Amino acid sequence: MRWFVPLLKIQIPEKLELLLEPKKFKVIYGGRGSGKSMTVADLLLMRVISEGIKVACMREMMNSIDDSVHALLCSEIDRLGLEGFTIQANAIYHANGGEIKYKGVARNSESVKSMHGFDVFWIEEAATLSKRSIDVLLPTLRKEGSEMWFTFNPGSSADPISLEFLKPFEHGLQKNGVYSDDLHTIIRCNYTDNPFLPLNLNALRLNHKKTKSKADYDHTWMGEYNDHVENSIIPTEWFDAAIDAHKLDRLKTVFKPHGARVVGFDPMDGGNDAHGYAQRHGSIIERVLCKDDGEIDVGMDWATNLALANKADWFVWDGDGIGSGAKRQVSDAFSGTRCKFNIFKGSLSGSGQDNADKVYIPVDGDSEQDKPDTYAETFKNNRAQYYIKLADMFYATYRCVAKGQYVDPADMISLDSDGIEEIERLRSELCRIPRKDNNTALAQIMSKIDMKKLGISSPNMADAIMMCIWGPKTKASWGKLNYEKVSVA
Repeated sequence: MRWFVPLLKIQIPEKLELLLEPKKFKVIYGGRGSGKSMTVADLLLMRVISEGIKVACMREMMNSIDDSVHALLCSEIDRLGLEGFTIQANAIYHANGGEIKYKGVARNSESVKSMHGFDVFWIEEAATLSKRSIDVLLPTLRKEGSEMWFTFNPGSSADPISLEFLKPFEHGLQKNGVYSDDLHTIIRCNYTDNPFLPLNLNALRLNHKKTKSKADYDHTWMGEYNDHVENSIIPTEWFDAAIDAHKLDRLKTVFKPHGARVVGFDPMDGGNDAHGYAQRHGSIIERVLCKDDGEIDVGMDWATNLALANKADWFVWDGDGIGSGAKRQVSDAFSGTRCKFNIFKGSLSGSGQDNADKVYIPVDGDSEQDKPDTYAETFKNNRAQYYIKLADMFYATYRCVAKGQYVDPADMISLDSDGIEEIERLRSELCRIPRKDNNTALAQIMSKIDMKKLGISSPNMADAIMMCIWGPKTKASWGKLNYEKVSVA
């Protein structure tokens, strides 16, 4: 029996017509209202009818069939009046031998490997895929002409799916939202590309544009990276404003670097952690690097060698964790050089933290208040103190660059993109540092352990920048006055 394929009933946004061309990897990403999921569902159903293909619909986690696209596929079969399908509770079959099944990747990696005979893998909500899952999926589908389709709204720019399929092709995607080569078709599709956007969905979009932050709106509706988290101390807009601020014509002179060159180093604590290195001269973050391998001694050698090569005046490293026992190694590394070193203790609190008795004047704060708080009365510990100071610097730069306000150059910060190899990864780290509520009313930053529980990666490069904001205490030096040369006029 020849099955009727009602192609004329399918509404395909023009931008997604590229999906009709065979490619090994088809990546469709973007915001809400783009029609990407419905379009993919319809196209795969047509292929099941016309070619009898076997499709595996997957997600990272699938606790039940309710977590899958089963309901969407069933709805489209009904809406389009497609014939020959038998719908079961956990699968869909067609009379010509085609079939659609479902699988969660994370908990079923071995059974996923056994599905190498399928024609198409459709991975929905692919932004949640772990690197392990991607490493399982990519080599599994070996059948000639087989394809992998990924649909998602991007999460963090540092997520595995972003690093695998978006970041390497970003230059091409920035032109018109499409990249294509022999292996890939990658399409960025938003509501602006969907002429079939329902009126009620567009009404919701317009409401969100008024009520949501720009970062939330851009992520939800425009498919931008979601590098911001709730209660983050550094919004993405502030970070973006600081990129190469010192290279702007009107700021080149005021950003001229001076003072000590300070290096911050955050050694890995084990597991999937990494080493982070940051280097500051004046208000300019000159270099930020990350090393994903090597134990503490290897990482420390790497960082101290970089500091020496870049003529650092101070080397600061995290001494709260595994780095607490590295003082002798650091001392040996800088012996006979001009570089001094300091162990940073982010956990120091109360009267033990830096600047404890010094009056703290917040950004836009009132320095004339009757009883101003000290640093010890404001911050939970050193980590909170220096991260809030860093956030204040990003905010000051944002006010100057984006709003055109006058700001003291000493209060700003600029990120030199030429010296930052993984600036998107850094953006993801710095813009995902949340405040933590407590009963003391003291400013506190969420710990790495608590961040990990929320699925936020360890911010090693961000911590390194935070530590290089530290500066050595200076003492006033008074020379003997020659009163004969003092003018009183």
